[in-house]
Amino acid sequence: MTYCVAMRLSDGLVFASDSRTNAGVDHIATFKKLHVFSKEGERVLVIQSAGNLATTQSIVSLLNERIQGQHTPNLMQMGTMYDAATLVGETVREVIHRDSAAQQNSSTIFGCNMLLGGQIGNEVPRLFHIYPEGNFIEATNDTPYFQIGESKYGKPIIDRVLTVDTPLEHAMCCALISIDSTLRSNLSVGMPLDVMIYRANTYDASEQRRITENDPYFTGIRKAWSEGLVNTFRQLPPFPAQG
Repeated sequence: MTYCVAMRLSDGLVFASDSRTNAGVDHIATFKKLHVFSKEGERVLVIQSAGNLATTQSIVSLLNERIQGQHTPNLMQMGTMYDAATLVGETVREVIHRDSAAQQNSSTIFGCNMLLGGQIGNEVPRLFHIYPEGNFIEATNDTPYFQIGESKYGKPIIDRVLTVDTPLEHAMCCALISIDSTLRSNLSVGMPLDVMIYRANTYDASEQRRITENDPYFTGIRKAWSEGLVNTFRQLPPFPAQG
């Protein structure tokens, strides 16, 4: 399984992904699920993926190969983030159709979900959730984040804390606590984590980081969050006795 979260905020974008793949208890491996496509001074695009690993790897590889081969169209030629989301959606459909058609009698599920966020030219940063069918929706001020994969455990903290005006560093803290909540409740989501902050209008993809189990910041906030929850719970009034 997978857990990825992306946030579209007033000051830019925040991305966080786990790296575990799970095809049974004896087939657990680590694969990066956060992929960056950039051109200095012009564009930064980030893709996160969840679903069939072969499908998602094929999609990312095709997108990369078409950039390197100057194939038309490719992500470096798209004029808007909407156009980029359309191209990624078309590539999703292409790969799923190809692979599923080749194995019509197979019970394999070839689907995947992808998050695409970034900035092209003078546009504001934008964020899209792309579905297996290739269609997509866009994040808004009312709903400034998307999750894919095992999302239910990490959703409550985001819903309580995040607004479109949340500072990027605070939003990253929220994303990491969201992932920690998922790690504690679902063994199919695992370390290390790949994270990135993109600051609006910088066209700079350098704020990327891999967080391991022993990362001092992550260790500190997960401990503080856990202890804080316990202390808050102890301060709540007990359920009143009847009568």
